Amino acid sequence: MAAFSYAFAANVASSSLCLNGYAPHRYRVFNCRASSSSSEESSAKSENTKGIFSFVTDNPSSRNAIQLENTPAQDGNLGQMITEIEDKGREFGSYKRAGEFSWFVRETGALDAKNGTIVFLHGAPTQSYSYRVVIEKMGEAGYHCYAPDWIGYGFSERPQPKYGFSYTAAEEAYHEELDKLLNRLGIDAPFFLVTQGFIVGSYGLTWALKNSDRVAKLIVLNGPLTPSAPLPSVFQQMRLPFIGEFTCQNAMLAERFVEGGSTYVLDLNDADVYRLPYLDSSDPGFALLESTRKAPLNELSARIEAGFVSGRWNVPTMVAWGVTDKYLPTSEAENFAKRNSEVIHVQLLEGAGHLPQEDWPEKVVEALLKFF
Repeated sequence: MAAFSYAFAANVASSSLCLNGYAPHRYRVFNCRASSSSSEESSAKSENTKGIFSFVTDNPSSRNAIQLENTPAQDGNLGQMITEIEDKGREFGSYKRAGEFSWFVRETGALDAKNGTIVFLHGAPTQSYSYRVVIEKMGEAGYHCYAPDWIGYGFSERPQPKYGFSYTAAEEAYHEELDKLLNRLGIDAPFFLVTQGFIVGSYGLTWALKNSDRVAKLIVLNGPLTPSAPLPSVFQQMRLPFIGEFTCQNAMLAERFVEGGSTYVLDLNDADVYRLPYLDSSDPGFALLESTRKAPLNELSARIEAGFVSGRWNVPTMVAWGVTDKYLPTSEAENFAKRNSEVIHVQLLEGAGHLPQEDWPEKVVEALLKFF
């Protein structure tokens, strides 16, 4: 796995020499085309990646990576790789003990920020790093921002299944731990809440439904909002015996999920951060596996759809939707908003994919400032 990871790193580094153009901001680059001399070989190898494990090599950077030899400086030594990247991705972050667990929380802006407090919640299988640019800009704009890594994700504590954290009752357990964190952070007054993504992102929405009096305004980025929402293949595979155990220990799972949901390839430094928790320990993978298997996904989406209908939900809400999302169609956002059009409106973010905050953070900031 480490050797394959280094090949990926070499691919992204070398791709900077043959870019067709830059993405809308400095954190992502377009994937370059394979050279003409290797195009036939690339095509053949792409055809051979189809099957139940095709997610391992189904994105452009992965297909190119397996064509590259490791350089002597990138010999696939796992310990060396972790040492080289272990200090990355800690921007604005510190550890906060809340109850029994330690959370890694990114924080920007002043405690007495004039414009109020915003809490940003990420989805599976990513981490709060995806919000790094957004919280920096929102802090500069006069907001006090918190972006935690959910328990079991990113740099937060990763309790093993059946040892101190109930993934079997995951939604309730995550709600309880989030309440403890908010109390630890001293967030008493109603605050702005931003959610995004699958599973733990959905738990952010169901927490809002239970605590509407604590939410001043709600911003929903791309995530499953109705029972018709398709489930990405990586989550389908994790719900299968044996295949799930294999899938969850793929150290490149998170970065490939980010890439697979948009038209961009991650910059190497960013890919390192998404990869690091899974390289460092098997615990994040098993936490993700357990929460994916135990989550009542269809029932969860049905409750979200029903909970936000007119007459039940009256908190001003904006769905800021990356229209090039490869996992979820734009109709997911539009159908969700139709059921409560007086309260919920949609802001389409052209050029952004499943993680708008990663793909094009400037557009997310613009949408948030306008809505707030």
